[in-house]
Amino acid sequence: MLEEIVGSTWHRFITKRAIKHYPDAAVNLDDVRRTIGIFFRALGGEGGLRVEDATDSDVYAKRTLIQRIAGMGDKTQYAWRDEETLRLPTSIALFPSKQLNSDLYLWLTALSVITVKQGDWISRNQYRTQQTLALWPGLKSRYLALVDAHILQRPNPKNLTERESKQELAIRDALLDPTKNIRLEYAKRPPQPVMLWLHPSPPAIEFNDNKPPADPDLENAPQTKKDQKKQSKRKQANRTDMPEGNDGLMSFRLESLWSWGEYSKVDRTSTEDDDDDAMQTAEDMDNITVAQDSETTASKIKLDLDLPSSHYDDIVLGDGIPIDEWDYKKQLLQKDHCRIIPMKSRDAEPTELPEKLRVQARRIRRQFEILRPQRHWLSRQTEGTELDLESYINFLTDRKHGVVNSDTPVYRDLRNDTRDLSCLLLADLSLSTDAHINNTSRVIDVIRDSLYLFSEALSVTGDRFALHGFSSRNRNHVRFYNIKAFDEKYNNDVRGHIQAIRPGYYTRMGAAIRRATQLLEKEASSQKLLLIITDGKPNDLDKYEGRYGVEDTRQAILEAEKKGLRPFCVTIDEKAEDYLPYLFGKNAYILIKNAKELPAKLPLLYLRLTQ
Repeated sequence: MLEEIVGSTWHRFITKRAIKHYPDAAVNLDDVRRTIGIFFRALGGEGGLRVEDATDSDVYAKRTLIQRIAGMGDKTQYAWRDEETLRLPTSIALFPSKQLNSDLYLWLTALSVITVKQGDWISRNQYRTQQTLALWPGLKSRYLALVDAHILQRPNPKNLTERESKQELAIRDALLDPTKNIRLEYAKRPPQPVMLWLHPSPPAIEFNDNKPPADPDLENAPQTKKDQKKQSKRKQANRTDMPEGNDGLMSFRLESLWSWGEYSKVDRTSTEDDDDDAMQTAEDMDNITVAQDSETTASKIKLDLDLPSSHYDDIVLGDGIPIDEWDYKKQLLQKDHCRIIPMKSRDAEPTELPEKLRVQARRIRRQFEILRPQRHWLSRQTEGTELDLESYINFLTDRKHGVVNSDTPVYRDLRNDTRDLSCLLLADLSLSTDAHINNTSRVIDVIRDSLYLFSEALSVTGDRFALHGFSSRNRNHVRFYNIKAFDEKYNNDVRGHIQAIRPGYYTRMGAAIRRATQLLEKEASSQKLLLIITDGKPNDLDKYEGRYGVEDTRQAILEAEKKGLRPFCVTIDEKAEDYLPYLFGKNAYILIKNAKELPAKLPLLYLRLTQ
């Protein structure tokens, strides 16, 4: 007990003196992530980039004695960017002022907008600084304040060796005058990190070109939400060759086991032990090394992802429809790059509205009856089915008083007050919809109930509407389900197709939106609404994961808008605000935080969008 007290007291004492940050003034990335995303795009940054936490980087600069005793000062988080993400520190507590820490986030974001590939670490950051201050001079006062505060925290050149002192003075000159030509001399130790600059050597995306491409079937499948785990901090990683042998043997002397960081090239056979928390192990490690094996854990769910035989699969309608896809790297629309497979459920049987939805359906139908087409008389018409007596009497009176107007409208006509509107609802039926939202319902059940109530509401209004669902397995197999066509009547047959929907595979959203656009633009209505229900980001096998899928989906939405359609997205994805504003715009999507409320809210949302 006494040892624990002494140990904890010593740890607090030495840590407090070693730490050089200001926790009370810390600004967390999660608190400013959205602001930074808007700021980055406002300065001209690529809209498809995500704002993510940076990884820990090793620091080899000289540490104080107290830092070495406390085991601190050997890690830091630099800002950097790659093709898909903007990486920023998880939190910044570098300065005693929250305003300065917040300004540092903005400054690093502005630097990230400027791209430069040549030159050394200092010249690249000097160029970025020059361009940032030239393009956005309003940032100059913030930058100078950050430089003054940062220089106060940097080591005193008088306390360094001659070469290290020259390095430190050169860095200070580069910070104060970005136009000055600076060159670092060699020293035994590298300089202290410059937190106002981007990563000196950002991690490169590694591709193993010596290996044959992996089987697409062995890619990671979407997990249910209850099984998903996420690391609290991004880890450094590197690849290695898979150790030879089927089963590994790990032997060691206990006194030689120092830390997680040591690496032995042995093959540890994977197990199904529930107590083996791999995520906790990953959290404890600073660097994770992975190897590609011909047999992976993903192969255990291979049968769940393979297509069933044609005897048990849903019914394919036709040979498939070629569809385009956008490649953002080439800035090129690839003609006929994907193939839409029209399908309908094999197990669909005519059914009535489920009992649990009937009370709610009656209430929604009463709300929507105000939109039902009604017949009414239009008076004072130049042509019509009968005389408008009031107008005719006025005409005769004017005529007796000598006022003659041969164009006086004296007829009335019976007209139908109809809404000139068509709506296509496109439902995401990917594998992630198999996730449970509570003990009794899955996402697919909520989507099914939403389609029921949506159809009940629109069948009252008389608006033309169609229902389709989609999932995908790769670019050549985008399954597009015909649940209800525009010219079909909503009846028990359609209800049977709604009842038969089930989770599919992946979410190649761009191809599905383009196909829905083709169907909707054929409608003669003046208003055309494309309503999309989804529970996650675009994803698929091959290269559709990440920014590629997001950019293709955004391009498909822009194409739909150019054709006069109005796309609108309804999502239950908690992280939707990270990417949906870029895809649809800030006013063309809605996040339903409680998935159970989707069936009731969807018809009311339609009412708001079309009134």
